Amino acid sequence: MTIHIGAEPGQIAETVLLPGDPLRAEWAAKTFLENPICVNRVRGMLGFTGTWNGHRVTIHGSGMGMPSLSIYANELIRDYGAKTLVRIGSCGAMQQNIGLRDVILAMTASSLSTPSLGIFRELNFAPCANFNLLQNAVTAAKNIGATCHVGGVYSADVFYDERPDLNDIMIRHGILGVEMEAAELYNLAARHGVRALAVLTVSDHLLTHEALPSEDRQSSFGDMVQIALEAAFA
Repeated sequence: MTIHIGAEPGQIAETVLLPGDPLRAEWAAKTFLENPICVNRVRGMLGFTGTWNGHRVTIHGSGMGMPSLSIYANELIRDYGAKTLVRIGSCGAMQQNIGLRDVILAMTASSLSTPSLGIFRELNFAPCANFNLLQNAVTAAKNIGATCHVGGVYSADVFYDERPDLNDIMIRHGILGVEMEAAELYNLAARHGVRALAVLTVSDHLLTHEALPSEDRQSSFGDMVQIALEAAFA
């Protein structure tokens, strides 16, 4: 048991999927896992452990933004022994060839700053995904016929962005989408020697201004969860 996670020793699996929304964690656990058991309710951040194809899996909310994810990822790794962490979440597309409901696999994650900035100081560390997980996810996406894009994403500190000039620069440099957690997840994975990947579903588009209605978002995220599970255990 930690400050933010009330699970008992042994209740967290070595493989953890991390949606930002705790209710999405509950949906994913009840949809994809066999015999899911709620192992955390502290501060309303739900976590569930069950099995998928005989493998133990925990699906645990991480909250919005890198500071929140950093709290949960640190405790999951350091106190509960998590070895594989896969972020499953939504993102905004930044390239014309990407459509709503497409899946983006974040090979790298750029950012203006992360909670790890104080450690790196003057170093511009390049956080990236685990190659094996990424490779497995590409194969899994092909197997289920999902439209998948692989490349860099931008992890933002703010949701209501007022830097159109920065967006233009990222689009010019091929950034696929914007989200709010992957860069710090990759930093922590590198620091602690564990595997990490962000599997993201496009819920809106910065160029076309299309967006999925809120009621459609959850039902559109099944491919993302399937890809994450396949990648973790391939």
